[in-house]
Amino acid sequence: MSFGKTLTLSTGATIPQIGLGTWLSEPNEVERAVEHAIRSGYRHIDCAMVYGNQDEVGRALKKVIPSVVKREELFITSKLWNTSHRPDQVEKELDETLRQLQLDYLDLYLVHWPVAFPPELNKGFEPEDPNRPGWVILDTETSLVDTWKAVIALQKSGKVKAIGVSNFSIDHIKGIAEATGVWPVANQIEAHPLLLQDELVQFSKDHNIHLTAYSPLGNNLSGHKRLTEYPEVLDIAKKLNATPAQVLIAWGVKRGYSVIPKSVTPGELISSLFRSSVWLVVDLSFVARIESNFQQVELSDEDYETLTDLGRNNPKRFNVKTTYPLFWDINIFNDDAEKTTTNSIKIA
Repeated sequence: MSFGKTLTLSTGATIPQIGLGTWLSEPNEVERAVEHAIRSGYRHIDCAMVYGNQDEVGRALKKVIPSVVKREELFITSKLWNTSHRPDQVEKELDETLRQLQLDYLDLYLVHWPVAFPPELNKGFEPEDPNRPGWVILDTETSLVDTWKAVIALQKSGKVKAIGVSNFSIDHIKGIAEATGVWPVANQIEAHPLLLQDELVQFSKDHNIHLTAYSPLGNNLSGHKRLTEYPEVLDIAKKLNATPAQVLIAWGVKRGYSVIPKSVTPGELISSLFRSSVWLVVDLSFVARIESNFQQVELSDEDYETLTDLGRNNPKRFNVKTTYPLFWDINIFNDDAEKTTTNSIKIA
């Protein structure tokens, strides 16, 4: 039994195509899930400071390194949060991430969003504006280039093997790369059949930037219909004797992404996948269901096109920070839902 296909990054390192996401889970769920997943064969774990559970991931890693797996056999990603964009805060947050994860280095460190929050307010991850309840206070002075230069410097410390970004557009990436001469190794983006982003996909291929797909099943944080409920997805799942989740993940795999499905709500089962040397098991609430019996799912070209047509006809981005609280008054994606924002990204 294969333990999954890997994709090669511009650094020459390889990343397992399917990873375990660790977002939005009840206390103690992540620790049990990560430990069980690694014992079952997972080698790619996706983390972030803002998820608030890296200490649990760290406890799980402590249980399996080196008794189950060597550190160098794992691919661990984490992300720099918005409150640490100022250059003097960047390495401090990385050090705290490493402390929580009980690791000496990360395989990939990403700038989580192209948006900065002021760090000195000590109001948590999303400091709320007292003069505008429900909205976050923005740091509109710190530029992406400022932050990216500080992230680049981290590589000299040996604490990160590769650096990248998340939720960045073509213009954001061009801006930091042209200013510094350093291109991100990866860009983690929302990606599913409703959000094709073909121009960004082609741009990334042209510049050897790896794409990781988060929310491959979509999400309903803003109350939108779940992608797993679309008739086209259900029909293909029925034909393949698979779950809707397996079908959507297989779509991302066929696109060439690495895919990190997350539990959108505590207790959501994302099921199991074993497809053409690509495997997946995620169940952040019921860890006992994580097992090594993976169902095989492969999309035909016809089924792939059927799903892709969903995004061609009715595109939808779920993770827009003007659609659910706390709200961010800043235009990140040029999405219709951001038309009323009054701030724009400061690239340089």
